[in-house]
Amino acid sequence: MYSTRVGPLAWPASPYSSEPDIDSKQLAAACAHLAEEKKGLDVRVYEVGQYLHVGDYFVVVTGTSRPHVKAIHQELHVRLKKMGALHGEPEGADMAWWVVLDYGTVVVHALQPEAREYYDLDRLYSDCPELDWREVELPPLAPAATDAAPASDAEALEA
Repeated sequence: MYSTRVGPLAWPASPYSSEPDIDSKQLAAACAHLAEEKKGLDVRVYEVGQYLHVGDYFVVVTGTSRPHVKAIHQELHVRLKKMGALHGEPEGADMAWWVVLDYGTVVVHALQPEAREYYDLDRLYSDCPELDWREVELPPLAPAATDAAPASDAEALEA
């Protein structure tokens, strides 16, 4: 399996990635969009490829609590999996203090406020350009799951 990255800094894609038909910039923007849709705070996307050589983009998002970080993680996992984007084993998912999802060329960091302040990833990546992810054309995203069950079988068939 080869990376979709072009140029002298190419490396193999994550062994967990299914190489969806989406480039790393779109994937990073989709991660940011989904995290914000799940009420994630201070969503930032850093272009780290020229500096770190471990991926193209780092997405950093704050969840207000352990359940909120878990909800962001779950939303990204479910919706991006439906698009064919797979990540490796999530790091930190049990404690949800700082959850890392590695999509190969895009790495997502979902942190509780105290973790974000303590580790200060924004300062660490301050030399990296920030992607204006709201300006990136998103691929079609899988619909969000709904928690509400239909009132009747007829409504379920109409949906």
